[in-house]
Amino acid sequence: MAKESGSASISLKEGTDIAKVVLMPGDPLRAKYVAESFLEQPVLFNDVRNMLGYTGIYKGKRISVMGHGMGIPSMGIYSHELYTQFGVESIIRIGSAGALSPELHTKDVVIAMGASTNSAYVDAYGFYGHIAPLADYGMLANAVKSAGELKIPVKVGSVYSSDF
Repeated sequence: MAKESGSASISLKEGTDIAKVVLMPGDPLRAKYVAESFLEQPVLFNDVRNMLGYTGIYKGKRISVMGHGMGIPSMGIYSHELYTQFGVESIIRIGSAGALSPELHTKDVVIAMGASTNSAYVDAYGFYGHIAPLADYGMLANAVKSAGELKIPVKVGSVYSSDF
């Protein structure tokens, strides 16, 4: 059996690692699809609870992609462990979502400037109250610029998440 190391939810397989930038869809099979379709030399680093995670190369840069499951608590657990135990610097949420605005349609691309919630999930970490965390401006500006160069129409604004 291969030697593994990691956290309660992420177990690095021997000889694997996680990049500083991680793309995170909710669906672990979407993570597998992204890895196999877009990364060169994708290597599976995690399959604990079938939450698949891969590291590979995209346009010369090391990138990881890993599912996070459904809901804020699941995303919170995985993202917390990636940041605090594996040295990840940036997580980019990818995938699908519902919409409250009639101006949004299936397959629209949304770039979030900020995210708010009614979840009390962060209370468990001693942070009481609700904030709307904002995206890193440089990353946000690069995403909007890249979409424009690729002629991909986007909607830029705030998003809202709820587990209800």
